[in-house]
Amino acid sequence: MRGVDIENQQKNERVPLLQNQSGIITKEDTNTASYLSGVFNLSCTIVGAGIMSLPAAIKVLGVIPGALLILVSGFLAKYSIDILLRYSEKEGSYTYGQLMYNSFGRIGEILFQISVIINNTGITIIYLIIIADVVSGSTTSGIHHSGVLEEWFGEHWWTGRAFVLILLTAFVLVPTAWIKRMEALQYTSAIAVGLAVFFILIVIEITCYKLAMGTVKQPPLFPRIDDLASFWNLFTAVPVLVCAYLCHYNVHTIRNELQDPSQMPGVVKSSLSVCSTIYIMTGLFGFLLFGDSTSSDVLSNFDSDLGVPYSPLLNAMVRLSYAAHIVLVFPVIFYALRLNFYGLIYNSAIPLTSDNQRSTFAIITLSLILVILLGAIFIPSIWVVFQFTGATAGALILFIFPASVVLRDHLGISTRRDKILSWGLIILAVVSDLVAIYSNAVSLM
Repeated sequence: MRGVDIENQQKNERVPLLQNQSGIITKEDTNTASYLSGVFNLSCTIVGAGIMSLPAAIKVLGVIPGALLILVSGFLAKYSIDILLRYSEKEGSYTYGQLMYNSFGRIGEILFQISVIINNTGITIIYLIIIADVVSGSTTSGIHHSGVLEEWFGEHWWTGRAFVLILLTAFVLVPTAWIKRMEALQYTSAIAVGLAVFFILIVIEITCYKLAMGTVKQPPLFPRIDDLASFWNLFTAVPVLVCAYLCHYNVHTIRNELQDPSQMPGVVKSSLSVCSTIYIMTGLFGFLLFGDSTSSDVLSNFDSDLGVPYSPLLNAMVRLSYAAHIVLVFPVIFYALRLNFYGLIYNSAIPLTSDNQRSTFAIITLSLILVILLGAIFIPSIWVVFQFTGATAGALILFIFPASVVLRDHLGISTRRDKILSWGLIILAVVSDLVAIYSNAVSLM
């Protein structure tokens, strides 16, 4: 075990989101959570910034293919999670990183850690971009969408994106990112889920009102393919859906906390069912509401008259509620980012939260937040980040790594069906993501 003091590790670092092979945790550590708690926590992990780009994905794909792809992506995500749970149970692995170590050695663990670092850095950058869009406004395809501060106070230097993000990072995100144990985030996660549901309900109510008034145009059921470029453009929506279902780095933590870990497959099924329903409703109703003007970040569309009573109030409620949701979810994603970054750089069994690691903890935390802040200031759109993180690190964590564990099969437990499905996952992920990367690169030139 590379000279690990397991007892000290368990005492100082109770069930982190991710942990490398150097610290193995057991089911007895914090197995006090109920089935409902597991569903809640996993659903909170799944429903994040990805929901904001779902209406834009429906816009690209059309209503029917878009809804079908959301469902198919959910089924594929469930299968890959089932792989993680089944093989972890057989091997006695209690983290994703440990499973990769057992299957491929240190190189597998390193690849996993790098993927999580890339993915979670991208996600946290997306969070800050969305907050900036809400508060300071954004410009998409030459169209400017005003932020809340612009609408209330006009354009000033202190309502600009850079200043707002710096202020928010210094006084809100840094303090929440300083939390050293996941258990301290349970109440903020509950509030975050409530805010997300509140956002969805308002969008549905506004759309239904406009449908009843007959002011909503008939949406295209299928994509409009006029030339080869428009065909390749369809693949740019795939990485967005990949990011939307990415929760795998939190699966083991939730399983380890359950009173009965055998309930985890049911937790996964329930969570994915709930989230798939939420995603379809958000994508469909968001696209119905804004049609061809749907932005890559649908929150940016809530800056004009919606054609319903109390439109300015509803606009502000929608945007601010989801911005608050993102602020509360940020430390959950950042926790895993920091933990894996530390494990990759130091490859040490010493907990990052131990007393003699305070300076290292502070340096890593501040350095990562600075990178995230700069990314959010200089990257113009969440669509760009979703496309590249989803087509690279997201696809690895979600599909390729679990399928590779099956094909490696060092315990000899994989069936022929498992191997066929795993090859299918890898081929599907590689082909679709290569096309998506190519399409994204061409569109940016």
